[in-house]
Amino acid sequence: MKQNTLRSHLTAIWHVKVNSNLRCILSCGEECSLCDFLFYSIWRCLTISAKELLINDDIKVKEVRMLDENNNQLGIMSLNDAKTYAYEHGYDLVLIAPTANPPVCRSMDYGKYRYEVDKREKEAKKKQQVIEVKEVQLSCRIDTHDFETKANKAIKFLQSGNKVRVCLRFKGREIAHQELGREVLEKFVDYVSEYGTVDKKPTLEGRQLTMFVVPVKNSAK
Repeated sequence: MKQNTLRSHLTAIWHVKVNSNLRCILSCGEECSLCDFLFYSIWRCLTISAKELLINDDIKVKEVRMLDENNNQLGIMSLNDAKTYAYEHGYDLVLIAPTANPPVCRSMDYGKYRYEVDKREKEAKKKQQVIEVKEVQLSCRIDTHDFETKANKAIKFLQSGNKVRVCLRFKGREIAHQELGREVLEKFVDYVSEYGTVDKKPTLEGRQLTMFVVPVKNSAK
């Protein structure tokens, strides 16, 4: 095969779409067996590196403690015998405990194993709550209605499990009376105390007092 042809296939690897059979579909819509082979090889190398699992010919030891596809022990055998067993049963040989003496290998469907691992990781990520930082702005001269509206808004953020950044900006000569701003923030903390607690005490940043409030664990939904 000409060098430029091989280069074109390698370039196409980065513009592929993969279906359930790991077939490599080029951007032009053609199916290419060479590109399919190259993609699978690259994918497998990246996968093994990411999960720190060696399989088949990547395993470089003399003998292993062998487990079959049902986790039954088959005893200690040479690497070649272990690979022969796995291949004859239609499986891959996977090194699952490289630091054991001797290392432990298992006969398994590696593609199925990776699929199940990826599926569990995706489900775990979905269950993880994404914590966002919401912001509420106050002022020294804020009226009661506006104060309650913003405090209630902060409570909704806290109930949703989010962190709230409370900012109070001083205008003009108000900066000379920081105690007034701190009184407003203390009032705010008291108002939301059932749903949130101060994570970081108020700090002055330029002409602005800033503090962070985090949800009380039993109040977040």
